[in-house]
Amino acid sequence: MPTYNRCELLKRALLSVLSQTLLPTEVMVIDDGSTDETSVMIDKEFPAVNYYYQENRGVSSARNLGIQQSTGDWLAFLDSDDEWLPDKLSLQAGALLADPASKICHTEEQWIRNGIRVNPPKKYAKKSGWIFTECLPHCAISPSTTLIHRSIFENVGLFDITLPACEDYDLWLRITANYPVLLIEEPQIKKYGGHEDQLSQKFWGMDRFRINALEKILATGQLSNDNRYAAIDMLLKKAEIHFNGVTKRGKKEDIYYYQQLIKHYQEAVRD
Repeated sequence: MPTYNRCELLKRALLSVLSQTLLPTEVMVIDDGSTDETSVMIDKEFPAVNYYYQENRGVSSARNLGIQQSTGDWLAFLDSDDEWLPDKLSLQAGALLADPASKICHTEEQWIRNGIRVNPPKKYAKKSGWIFTECLPHCAISPSTTLIHRSIFENVGLFDITLPACEDYDLWLRITANYPVLLIEEPQIKKYGGHEDQLSQKFWGMDRFRINALEKILATGQLSNDNRYAAIDMLLKKAEIHFNGVTKRGKKEDIYYYQQLIKHYQEAVRD
């Protein structure tokens, strides 16, 4: 569980973990440089939780530290502003036991926006199986819903600490290009939104980070032909939209960069 200055929200999240019908063998909080009462709260109210503090390096660094310090083969993630429903881990463990070849399972989610439950747009409906192409338009898996075998990280790598946002989008591309995904179709988390410290509220033009992630996975040369062409098509769509945005803002260096990027991948499609 990565956290940064979310003492009260973290408490809610931890209570949801400790209310699971199948309890985890270890619970880890990675404090990414909080200056609030997080450490005091955990020491007082959750003494069994493994607590790690690091200077503020971002959510990817915090999650990576948790992966590296954990001891189990199966890893679940929970953002400190979300919470699990009680049967989340139990249902995922059952699904994975029934399908022992699978290495990753995620779930549907309830959306809470500004304290009110809302229906997610249909485009955010979760999918199962080989879902690489479904992961191209937007982040199709929420970190708080996942249960992932450690071997996946050994194969595809950890979260990319160079990405200030969309780090999960980048990881899901790498994972779904190589692994099918199981899905629990009933919501098993409450996903909260609308608060000011969300990364989506912090950065303008989030698609530029997704473009970076698409460039990265295309550069590996490991995609199937179908996935490669789908990734290029999505990159061109996002790059053209972002190009229009930087043009309106008069960002000359960015205009030139995206002109060249679009030209490069248009030629790649023709080759």
